[in-house]
Amino acid sequence: MTHEFVDIVKRAVVNQEKDLKSVLATVVYLEGSSYRKPGVRMLICENGDIIGAVSGGCVEKEVKLRAQSVFKNNEAKVITYDGRYRLGCEGVLYILIEPFFITNEFVDDFENVLKNREDFEVISYFKKKEDSVGNFGSIMKFLNAENHTFNREFKIEEIKELEVFSQKMQPKNRLLIIGGEHDAVKLCKMSSLLGWEVDVITSIKDPKTIHDFSGANSVVSQTPEIVDLKMDSGTVVVLMTHNYVQDLKYLLKIIEFNPKYIGILGSKKRKNQLENDLFHYKNNLNEEILSKIYSPAGLNIGAITPEEIALSILSEILTVIRNKEPLSLRNIEGNIHL
Repeated sequence: MTHEFVDIVKRAVVNQEKDLKSVLATVVYLEGSSYRKPGVRMLICENGDIIGAVSGGCVEKEVKLRAQSVFKNNEAKVITYDGRYRLGCEGVLYILIEPFFITNEFVDDFENVLKNREDFEVISYFKKKEDSVGNFGSIMKFLNAENHTFNREFKIEEIKELEVFSQKMQPKNRLLIIGGEHDAVKLCKMSSLLGWEVDVITSIKDPKTIHDFSGANSVVSQTPEIVDLKMDSGTVVVLMTHNYVQDLKYLLKIIEFNPKYIGILGSKKRKNQLENDLFHYKNNLNEEILSKIYSPAGLNIGAITPEEIALSILSEILTVIRNKEPLSLRNIEGNIHL
């Protein structure tokens, strides 16, 4: 959800530069089940544009309509949307709609949080009552900066008997792609559509630039001997060099960071050879790190084209970072999202 919130902030900045008001809608509570869960947001712009979504497209028009009073009066409100009789979602959404104004100080602090890949928290105060207008609003809490409010009319020191929705948000998923061929280009583009932060390392013998990789955060040409990987706990890796020696050299460096996922192209025979060579160069290698290596990378979905292979790999990465076993949704009993 972090990438969705980033898009909202970016558009709000543009709106303010054009002297257009913005209103933020946040699902803060849910009774029953719904297409999306509390914490989803959308920005309603004064010119009628919408950024983000709070449902599958059925709720947005009504939220946009009922946000007009917030534009007019600058008063936050809570609305409900009962999907039991209209959507078949078996749930009632409580949506906080508040004026959304961001200061230059917030933009600077938020950029630093994103750059440093730090966690942050959004806390919303509301009343669980249909068509309730009052002293409601949200605040942003950063680890190393002051708190920020969006609704300039919101007085947190005067809140009384309000419900609280707190959402801790983590840095974007970061994908490190090592390789510069056509399949790496497709993987970069598709992962960026998911809102991931994608960094690419290509061969120094065949250097590429950021113009070659749609959606990339950075593209550098390096060798495994001198590269600075700069990996954190939110980084996953896919090796796509199509060169066994290069893969092994990079792998020897990557395992020092113990990432959740290391995807490698190639056959099972190639994977076994890599593991044998790893034991030769790393005496303290254990089963845990070997379990992080996924080769051949990807889920068995019958992928053939580079785009399909990218989808297969990204699907496998999601199952790992979300701790899910691949399974058709139709075979799941009960709630899909817990």
